[in-house]
Amino acid sequence: MSSTEDFKTLRGGFEVDDLSPNSQSDVDRDIAIKPLDDEDNTSVLMTFHNTKPSPLIIVLTIVSSISGFMFGYDTGYISSALVAIGTDLDGKTLSYGNKEMITAATSLGALIFAVFAGTMADFFGRKPVIMFSNIMFVVGAALQCAAHTFWVMTIGRFIMGWGIGIGSVVAPLFIGEISPSRFRGRLTVINVLCITAGQLIAYGCGAGLVHVKHGWRILVGLSLIPAVFQFTVFFFLPDTPRYYIMKGDLDKAAKVLAKTHLGATDELIHEKVDELARLNNAIPGDNVLQRTWNGIKLLHTVPSNLRALIIACGLQGIQQFTGFNSLMYFSGTVFESIGFNDSTAVSIIIAATNFLFTAFAFFIIDRVGRRMMLLLAIPGMIISLIVCAIAFHFLGITFDDGSATVPGDGSISGWGIVIIIGMILYVATYAIGIGNVPWQQSELFPQDVRGFGTSFATGTNWSGSLVISSTFLTMLKNISPPGTFALFAALCVVSWIFVFFCYPELSNLELEETQQILTGGFNIKASKILAKKRKRVIDVENIGKASDEIIEHQALVSN
Repeated sequence: MSSTEDFKTLRGGFEVDDLSPNSQSDVDRDIAIKPLDDEDNTSVLMTFHNTKPSPLIIVLTIVSSISGFMFGYDTGYISSALVAIGTDLDGKTLSYGNKEMITAATSLGALIFAVFAGTMADFFGRKPVIMFSNIMFVVGAALQCAAHTFWVMTIGRFIMGWGIGIGSVVAPLFIGEISPSRFRGRLTVINVLCITAGQLIAYGCGAGLVHVKHGWRILVGLSLIPAVFQFTVFFFLPDTPRYYIMKGDLDKAAKVLAKTHLGATDELIHEKVDELARLNNAIPGDNVLQRTWNGIKLLHTVPSNLRALIIACGLQGIQQFTGFNSLMYFSGTVFESIGFNDSTAVSIIIAATNFLFTAFAFFIIDRVGRRMMLLLAIPGMIISLIVCAIAFHFLGITFDDGSATVPGDGSISGWGIVIIIGMILYVATYAIGIGNVPWQQSELFPQDVRGFGTSFATGTNWSGSLVISSTFLTMLKNISPPGTFALFAALCVVSWIFVFFCYPELSNLELEETQQILTGGFNIKASKILAKKRKRVIDVENIGKASDEIIEHQALVSN
């Protein structure tokens, strides 16, 4: 049977373009999508289109996203802590070099473990690896709370980075593997939303504790709560169906699929399990180690996988090298330098902007599309960074090792207000686009290399974070604030060009489809056409369901 005939069989003999609310009414609408026509052969997999995610999917997404919350809380609290530590470490004030090293220690730890997190997730399971990250987070936080020297603080940050690195890889991977394709973008954004919520709460707690003696220790200690909570709750939750299939436990995979795709019949569940099992068995190797090595080779030697890796690593690199995390790590220091007495409180405005516009992205990412969001948002980042560069130029601020000098009486000036406005606009456009889209990275890779691909991509993110966090204050000193922000603006221009030519539209596509899109090139035009077709199918299904509801309502009224 051809793929098109198979699709017609599943859809009750109707082609997608023939579906109307009336013809649709007798068709099982919880099934989608086989190829739409003879030319649209990018997918031969059966997939599901639930009207909404099941309760189990919601619970798994929220619990997994606690990893994102801890990631964000770390980013937020260190900004406040660097201002509040004072002379608590070694009895002396931290230099800019000390601040960079403390901040970069987490990025280094995250980088090391992010590279191996995908392989660990394939060896031991997504859930156990996330739980291991909780242990590392607790150990790192405890060391920081007890730190009285610079080096103990740095080691604590480094160990905490292990947990953050693992969570930043495996949590989006976990969510991507349990999500129906039509909701995958929004569910993954929940993890990003939790990152921004963690930042916002950390800034709020930092502002409240800034005048409390040793309040920064309490600020760090609060991070233990989500780590312990996530560890405990995960005891009672399953792993992803795709992991169970990798381990050969098809019964568990079927049980989880049945709970996450409530509209699917037993027959369809088993068809899905069989299809994913066939994919898994196609990975060469007699044991886990051989398959791991072969998976890494497949990632780099299969053209479609290599293109996926280029896209994923490129987007994660863009997220870091356009300067956002440097602002989040050192916002308190920057605002203090331009004249704000309560710099930590001002940082809350930045974090709140990030949270609100990430929430906005949640509602539009699957409708507007990932590619279009980036193409529209990055120009806003460019304009905002140029505004900040101009304002810093006229403000005349200079940085030395340990202090910043602002001409005048030290009070906030009009140009300082312009910098705040520019940063708010920058954060808003970042949150809508590049703050979200790179974390959709799991949808770029097929099952056999998904763990490896997401690890390499997230490793790129943490490599960029390490470089930026360890050099940002130095750049402010050596090439000046205007030069630093102008550099970030130039990198944004390069980023827009990369997205335009290399990033296809993947909205509404199944996880296993994108390797076909990337076969023979980046296929930007083909991806946009396919995404539109998928969206049209979903729209027709929604119309059909609405029509059925109206008919049922009329029948009830007439009776």
